[in-house]
Amino acid sequence: MQLYFIRHGQSENNAHWGQGDFQEKSDPELTEIGTAQAARLAEFLGAHQKIKNLDDETKWNNQNQFGFGLTHLYTSLMVRAVATATAISKSTQLSLVAWPEIHETGGIFSRLPDDDLRGLPGKDRTYFETHYPALNLPDWLDEHGWWNQPFEAQEMRKPRAAAVWQELLARHADRSGEPEHRVAIVSHGGFFMYLFTAALKLEMRRLDEAKHEYWFVMNNCGITRLDIQDGRVVVAYTNRTDFLTPDLIT
Repeated sequence: MQLYFIRHGQSENNAHWGQGDFQEKSDPELTEIGTAQAARLAEFLGAHQKIKNLDDETKWNNQNQFGFGLTHLYTSLMVRAVATATAISKSTQLSLVAWPEIHETGGIFSRLPDDDLRGLPGKDRTYFETHYPALNLPDWLDEHGWWNQPFEAQEMRKPRAAAVWQELLARHADRSGEPEHRVAIVSHGGFFMYLFTAALKLEMRRLDEAKHEYWFVMNNCGITRLDIQDGRVVVAYTNRTDFLTPDLIT
């Protein structure tokens, strides 16, 4: 299996983070820059979807210089991820499948004046069917929203990432006689940290409430590739953004 972890394009929260007068949004949309990033990413993946000149098995396609050949595409149900993934789906002609569990840390929530974090419903089936009709939704999603639970606490994130990693392996690990799966998931920078450390069996330690001991950077629309074979995980590259112009790197 090849896994391509893709962070969504720049969101409204990303663009205004740290500005004192900005009201954080619970499910922000892409900015104009984020939309441009997603379009450039989709164009890049679409142009290199077909694998070429790899008849010789000795050639190593570890930088996807011969193409990507993606076979599966998943997205978080947060709007910024769905919008990014929809652009990729159109350019690669891949079916887009929702995977609610790859959401950003915390889930869908509002930050109240006393810094209380309150869970919110999230977008419902009608919203997605209206705005993203090509998105394959889980059967259970109804008009009550996909989140509908409290803010995701710190201690819940590592087990969720570990479960997603095991589910990825169960769905897509190499099987004798079957073509290799090349799986793209469009998700989030915080969740990437948890999934990446789960894949590499690294311990997540915190220096304090705000900081981890280490952090793996993912720019908006950055791509990280992991190759998994016979229980071995190879990091081919992380946070690839060479397809973006300098003004689109955020």
